[in-house]
Amino acid sequence: MLSRVAESLYWMSRYIERAENTARLLDVNLQILIDFTGFMEGDESGFWEAVVSSTGEEERFREGYDEITGDTVTEFLTFDRDNPGSILSSVYAARENARMIRDQISFEMWECINELYHFVKDGSTDEILRTDVSEFFDHVKAFSHRFQGLTGSTYMQGDGFKFMEIGKHIERADQTSRIIDIKYFMVLPKGADVGGTVDVAGWMAVLRSCSALDAFHSRYLDEIYSWNVAEFLLLNRRFPRSVVFSVRQVDENLRALSGTPQGLFTNEPEKLAGRLHGELTYSTIAEIFESGLHEYIDLLQQRLIALHTSIADEFFAIPFVDIEAEIQHQRAWSGQG
Repeated sequence: MLSRVAESLYWMSRYIERAENTARLLDVNLQILIDFTGFMEGDESGFWEAVVSSTGEEERFREGYDEITGDTVTEFLTFDRDNPGSILSSVYAARENARMIRDQISFEMWECINELYHFVKDGSTDEILRTDVSEFFDHVKAFSHRFQGLTGSTYMQGDGFKFMEIGKHIERADQTSRIIDIKYFMVLPKGADVGGTVDVAGWMAVLRSCSALDAFHSRYLDEIYSWNVAEFLLLNRRFPRSVVFSVRQVDENLRALSGTPQGLFTNEPEKLAGRLHGELTYSTIAEIFESGLHEYIDLLQQRLIALHTSIADEFFAIPFVDIEAEIQHQRAWSGQG
């Protein structure tokens, strides 16, 4: 497979996953804010600042907006083309990658991405806030699910599919960790204690952002606490949106590309993915909280970035060719012949 095709498949899948996760994040937090408006005592800036901080784009946000409000954050994360993490930017980038390899994907996959692009492109923040905001984000999520279903049923399950799975699950692991980290940045309203109504509602929002609330309750029958939410989303091996599950998918697909058995590695991405999966598998939530949840997630995101960089270097980078040296080599070879 050509490296440019593999790279486009990888990024196409990552951007679709990114758009879906941003839609999840905004939808749930807009709803939780509506439900608990009375507890915010007229000051929502801390709430929305937590959402922006979790994306790592605070500086970019402040360059384009004077104040943090529900409207400005929704605009920034949904339709702002200057924000590479916005839904519109992600969908546009996914479509551009799909367009460059149009002959390498199924018609159904292209049609789905194209429809999603036109749906998002024709929207506006004022419009979705005036109407049913959840309906807009539900459509984005539904398009993503449809795309994944079409990929699984209309695309050959070869190396290209593996690169798409790697891209999707690296993005998912990163986004799930960022959603957990929202609670670190979120300042509780006055009079609200840790473990109180608003605090629990915040952790519920984290679970709902990952579509994990029902699955969580099937695993934990007791109340919602910071430790069991973090444990479920970071370390549960069966939940498809947990970090450890996603990293395992990356590890398995990388090894499937080269045929490397479990426990061995033949390149840097396999080494980094296997090491990260092993450390997550043998970690406990007590150890994570002892080191600091926010600090742990910061380190996790750095490890995911390093994993992505190694994948790009190993599979997508075009090696430098010294043309003059190659010409001299060919001349020397011809002379010897």
